[in-house]
Amino acid sequence: MGKKTIHVSDFSGTVLGPDDEVVRVVVLEHPDLVAGPVQLDATPVEVESIDDAALDVAVVEIHDRHGGGEPRRVVLTASEFDAMATDVPMAQLLRTAERVRPPKARKGVEKVDYGTIEHAGKPHRGRVTEEEARLVREQLDEVNRRLAEAGLRQVDPSDPEHAARYGFPAVPLTVPAP
Repeated sequence: MGKKTIHVSDFSGTVLGPDDEVVRVVVLEHPDLVAGPVQLDATPVEVESIDDAALDVAVVEIHDRHGGGEPRRVVLTASEFDAMATDVPMAQLLRTAERVRPPKARKGVEKVDYGTIEHAGKPHRGRVTEEEARLVREQLDEVNRRLAEAGLRQVDPSDPEHAARYGFPAVPLTVPAP
């Protein structure tokens, strides 16, 4: 048994043939959009009037005490926004206004302070600070208990790499007798 996929326009329900051009429309914002952007399929004819219907808008953020620390985003027609400038034309005001730098992208992870007993000894790529090394040396049992509970490798002072990393005294190499 085989399966056949039939593509239809999300706007009109028109069946789209295999040779028909399909236009993808991504809806980024809409009052009824609940869980983020969505994609709709359409025919070129169905979307040709979108550009004609487009509005000139201004999208602004209001940073005030009413947002509870978060800015409010407001969309209004460009002419309504332009009318708010009564001293200088809005076009001139926008050209001379202070630029806003986009916020730096965050990796989603807070920076970990390995110089605390909570994180000391955890594997990481960065340089081991003297504070972390001191904590690992002075509280090795506590550090290893936490690492074991987290399923991480434990610090072994006899391991030359760990000894160098955390400042443990070098263990002399013993050569077995012949």
